[in-house]
Amino acid sequence: MRANSGLSWLHNLKEQINRFFRLVKFEHTIFALPFAYLGMILAAKAWPTWWQIFWITVAMVAARTLAMTINRIVDWRYDARNPRTAGREIPRGIVRPQTAWRYAGIALLLFLFSAAMLNRLVLYLSPIAILFLVGYSFSKRVTWLSHWLLGLTDSIAPAGAWIAVRPELSDPVMYWLMLAVLFWIAGFDLIYACQDSDFDRQMGLHALPARFGNRTAMWVARCSHLITLAALVMVGISARLLWPYWVGLLLVTGGLAYEHVLVKPNDLTHIDLAFFTMNGYISIVIFLATLSALILQYNIL
Repeated sequence: MRANSGLSWLHNLKEQINRFFRLVKFEHTIFALPFAYLGMILAAKAWPTWWQIFWITVAMVAARTLAMTINRIVDWRYDARNPRTAGREIPRGIVRPQTAWRYAGIALLLFLFSAAMLNRLVLYLSPIAILFLVGYSFSKRVTWLSHWLLGLTDSIAPAGAWIAVRPELSDPVMYWLMLAVLFWIAGFDLIYACQDSDFDRQMGLHALPARFGNRTAMWVARCSHLITLAALVMVGISARLLWPYWVGLLLVTGGLAYEHVLVKPNDLTHIDLAFFTMNGYISIVIFLATLSALILQYNIL
């Protein structure tokens, strides 16, 4: 009887963990985590301590979990009315809002603790990060600039990792990297939002595709990604990175171009490939290319 009870407990725990991972789309952490590591290694110009790497990773995962959980909580009534999102955990009743709030609280405490474990500047600046992590979920209710606010929120990841290993704010490389992430995230969020343009318009939400149409949104996304590439060029120039970085940047350029070939204003059937697969590859490629350049330049390993 005890064995059955123990197995039942383990099964319930496993199911709770799976529900949590599905709620926050845990696998999508791959988008921003390599850029956090990118800020870390560019700031260090050496291999950071394993202590720093561990707490940067914890802070990044906690921050994203906080942001995504809050997003799911504040949007669940909209999600329930949208056929594309009606199957999410809170609208279906698989996860209760009260449970999601507990997840968010744990993520918040873990984020603050990991910030404290890094250095004082990271801890002192963490309330600003929290303001953006929580606030961007409400932005679509008031402005079609919400896509760039999301990008700005995600750009805190490389900046935070930078400050974690070099607690100063004066190096232009950090700001170029933030700019690259800001417009990269905004660009593919614009593409993703094209799926909901009709729904957002009906609900009075202010996403750019709902306000100006999918065709305009696609053009703005292309312009955003051109700014991303220009900012990444400036990262390479400012940091004096060697040839592996530039090879990686060429691959990233090809990936972004392919992403825009895959989706069209009237054909979004390949949006999952463009949004999830390509952007995952892009973040990993630019990190590995930068790491390779720094290994050659500074022998950081």
